[in-house]
Amino acid sequence: MVNQTYTADVLVVGGGTGGTAAAIQAARRGAKTILVSEFPWLGGMLTSAGVSVPDGNELESFQTGLWGAFLQELRQRQPGGLDNSWVSFFSYDPRIGAEIFADWVQELPNLHWISGQVPLEVFRQGDLITGVRFADFAITAKIILDGTELGDLLALADIPYHWGWELQSEWGEPSAPVTFNSLTQKYPVQAPTYVVIMQDFGEVIAPEIPSAPNYNPSQFTDAWDGYGAETFLNYGRLPGGLFMMNWPICGNDYGEEVGRLIESDVSRGEFIQESRWHSQNFAHFIQKQLGRRYGLAEKVFPHTSTAFALHPYYRESRRLVGLTTVREQDILPIAKGRVASIFNDAIAVGNYANDHHYPGVQFPLQPKSIRWGGRWTGTPFTIPYSCLIPAATDGFLVCEKNISVSHIANGATRLQPVVMGIGQAAGMAAAICVELNCQPRDLPIRKLQTTLLEDNRSKALIIPLFNLPPNRSDWRHWQLYYLDNPQAYPVSGDCPESAFGKPLIPESNCFKGIFYRLEQQEYKFTVTAPAAYQGQNWQLVTLRSHIDEQLCAYPHEQLVTLWGRYNHSGNWLLVEHLNGG
Repeated sequence: MVNQTYTADVLVVGGGTGGTAAAIQAARRGAKTILVSEFPWLGGMLTSAGVSVPDGNELESFQTGLWGAFLQELRQRQPGGLDNSWVSFFSYDPRIGAEIFADWVQELPNLHWISGQVPLEVFRQGDLITGVRFADFAITAKIILDGTELGDLLALADIPYHWGWELQSEWGEPSAPVTFNSLTQKYPVQAPTYVVIMQDFGEVIAPEIPSAPNYNPSQFTDAWDGYGAETFLNYGRLPGGLFMMNWPICGNDYGEEVGRLIESDVSRGEFIQESRWHSQNFAHFIQKQLGRRYGLAEKVFPHTSTAFALHPYYRESRRLVGLTTVREQDILPIAKGRVASIFNDAIAVGNYANDHHYPGVQFPLQPKSIRWGGRWTGTPFTIPYSCLIPAATDGFLVCEKNISVSHIANGATRLQPVVMGIGQAAGMAAAICVELNCQPRDLPIRKLQTTLLEDNRSKALIIPLFNLPPNRSDWRHWQLYYLDNPQAYPVSGDCPESAFGKPLIPESNCFKGIFYRLEQQEYKFTVTAPAAYQGQNWQLVTLRSHIDEQLCAYPHEQLVTLWGRYNHSGNWLLVEHLNGG
């Protein structure tokens, strides 16, 4: 029974990565905004799903918008810094991430956050979405955004969506299957993972982790073969002796009858319970193999099972049938280039590899990874505004993994920083639609693009350029130049050079040694000073474009002085300054 009806300019349903970003951006723009979340933490993948070692948009030039602001807050708040794991350049305690989002929401008087609620019904008048009903209240709004983890509003509103694979005949994607097969039947979407956080108890014996139903140790037998136990644990190492368990190789990805997620509330609950049991069994196996030094983490997540995330890490959702569909061709590098072609209505950027998860299956995809900065990264690509807009429904935008994207391309668009950028753009679009009293499909795209570029708190990247960090004085100029002249967008991903600012690096982070070029974009550094590291061999990596250029040109077997941060888990030095640079 509806006891109360609220009204707002913008309603965001779902407090995940995209929904949280959308609500914050809409409210910062001045719209009266309501955010309704299922869980007591905001941030989704970055916090409540426990994936606090995010992938993608790691290069300095791509750390913009709310994503860049989030990283800046983490650097200030996370004791010991973010150099903890080897799978990501940023690993942090999820509690700190949740605090950041809660603080951002709390500082906005025109943003009302309601937690612990899920949508039950969507109100519409013809092709116009007008409101959403929850258990004991309803909300009407001018623009409504679906920020749910699985695109639940799409189903409730009868808005057309995709679920599952598309064949090659649909869009001509090179990695799509020619016919449906056993893989497409068994895994209609990518497998989720129920993240569990483990803890190093040191000399203390950790409490025993009981096995859950259907424990089968053979499922995990080869989990860290070829890596070794320490490297395996360091994959998702967090500060404070914690380890994030989100391991794809004979690990805790879970995709058994994954279609149950959208069949009914009961079947979804069954799948979630099984996936959590699967992660409990993986943790039990790790403890059995590596000893009682390792146990379940204590007091991490705000519910009784404090080592388990609040919900699974969903890699794929219902996917909108929108005005534009992002296909595999749109994320692959252009001929002889290091970037993908750009959309005229681009509003966000990603650069991750196309990464698909099907337990026990190797699925080959068209490569889109490149070597850069001494390490692998991904070909940069753009997200078009038109993939957020339903083909035939007004008053509505999507802002999560539920954009209009193919199953194949979703492997690259689903990553946390990309979704955060999508959410920021969707929130800005919603607020401007309210200002202009127009529908999302009628919003002038250049108005949205320039507003994102010029946002006074978190200006957001639209055109990916390796050598254009946001602190460059000509940043806005080159963004607008390539928006106006897309035919001039360089295949190298580099715009004409200008001066870079040098970071202030403490003297304690100065290292001297011998530089070795093993091959193109692979470097070794043998430390000569300070004495505590003398003789150690480290990989050299960087997130800064001008340092990348210097490393590419530095003489083999020469002495070099470097400033940066050492990451024990990755055995690399993250170079931020190089003598002569």
